[in-house]
Parts: sequence; structure tokens; C-alpha cells
Amino acid sequence: MRSTDDVPKKSHWTALIRLRGIDWGDDAAAYEHANSRALLMREYLRRTAEWAEALGDREGWPFFDLAERVAPGVALAPEVEAALDEALVEVSPASLRQACRAAVRWAALREVPSGPSEDPYEPLLLMCERGGGYFVEQFIDLNGVMVPLGTVDSNLSTPPFPTLAPSTLDALDGEGAVTYYAKIDEGHPRERPRGLVRRRTDEDEIFDEAFTRNLRWEPTEYLRLYDLGHNEIDHVEITAAEAARFIEDAVRRLSAA
Repeated sequence: MRSTDDVPKKSHWTALIRLRGIDWGDDAAAYEHANSRALLMREYLRRTAEWAEALGDREGWPFFDLAERVAPGVALAPEVEAALDEALVEVSPASLRQACRAAVRWAALREVPSGPSEDPYEPLLLMCERGGGYFVEQFIDLNGVMVPLGTVDSNLSTPPFPTLAPSTLDALDGEGAVTYYAKIDEGHPRERPRGLVRRRTDEDEIFDEAFTRNLRWEPTEYLRLYDLGHNEIDHVEITAAEAARFIEDAVRRLSAA
């Protein structure tokens, strides 16, 4: 339960406005944000899998209408339905239209004082805002990256992604395949590394970068020197979620300094 002070005001209109502002054909943005869009889709799959498991209703997962299952009596006003129809008229596939409609209905449900606090559709909306929608074949095709659909059970085992902050999502984007490494030593374990580096491989070219005090990625010789035996600071490969936590902590710490 939430107090009435915490209840979103007209959040379903906000969700509708966001949908109307999406450029569904922005291929350039889809490629630019391929990494973050994949992370957001995985988080959407995880959140909806948790709801499917909690409700004991997996039919239609993951692009289903959770508001209809949780509170079927919550309906959108006719003018909102009409505006939603207009906003989604050219959106495909059908599952994407259904999920976008469900996002607005869920936002309306959250306006109720006893409504849910978590928004399972927020990662999906953010993903669409960063380059449009998707197509589903054997994988979920995000126009720049493929994400396995998996099952409810397989997505339940996915660790929660720690942040949806646009600045952190931007920092996780980058051309090519990305591998993250945490710089560690005796006083800086994997959970609190002394630094973060990444290696991007793009069309057979390798780019090594460190996330610096300037809160951006800058070229580094660390990995090359380490491979040559000239660097005593050790490192360990980490996940994008762990990299996101480091970036969040760095932004918070350095912004307050």
C-alpha cells in the first residue's frame, strides 16, 4: 500500500504522451542504443515473468495485459482509448501494440491509492524510446541486437537490473561486442572495485576504455599492459549489471564532491 501522497497523478496520460513521442522507425537510435535496449528488454522479461509466476497465469507472457489480470475493473476513459488507438495505429507487431496498451492501463492502475508501486512496463517503454520496437521470431529482434525470449522459468533466474537511469544506460552503450572488467586488489573486491574498464570489439578492431572521473569512457592502455605483464593491478570479468552499479556509484559520489 502507498499513501495518497505517493500516488502518481495522471500517469496514464504521461504514458500515452511518451508513446506518442516515440519514433518507431528510428533505426539509427536502435543501433546506437543496442546494448541498453537489450538490457531493458531482459529486465522487462524478468519483471513480467515475476508477475506471471505470482498470478499463476503464464498465458500470453510476456506481452500481456497485467492490469486486466490484476484489476479487470480498471478501464481507460473513451478519449484515452481513442488517443491510444491513434498513437498505435501503425505500430507492429500486434504483441507490441498490446504491450503498449497494457502499459497505459497499468499506469492508470497505479493511480489508485492501493495500486502497485512497481511498473513492469517501464523497461519496455524506455527501450522503445531508445530506438523503437521489436519483432519476434526465434529471438526478439531489436533491430541491432537479438535477445532470447526464453521462458517464464528461465527469466525468473535473471538477476534484477539495478537501474533505469538514462545516463547509466547511455554509458552502457557502445558499438560492437562489449566485455566489462572490474579492477580489483586486496582492498577493492569485485563488489567495490577500484576501477571499471571495458573492451569493445567492432569489426575486428579492439577498443579498450576506462570509465573515468570525468564520468565518461576514455581510452586506456590498462588491458594491453596487463597482457604484457607490465601492470600489477588485477581484474575480473563482470556483468553489465555490475558495471551499471559501479557507474551509478561513481556518478553519485563524484557529483556530490
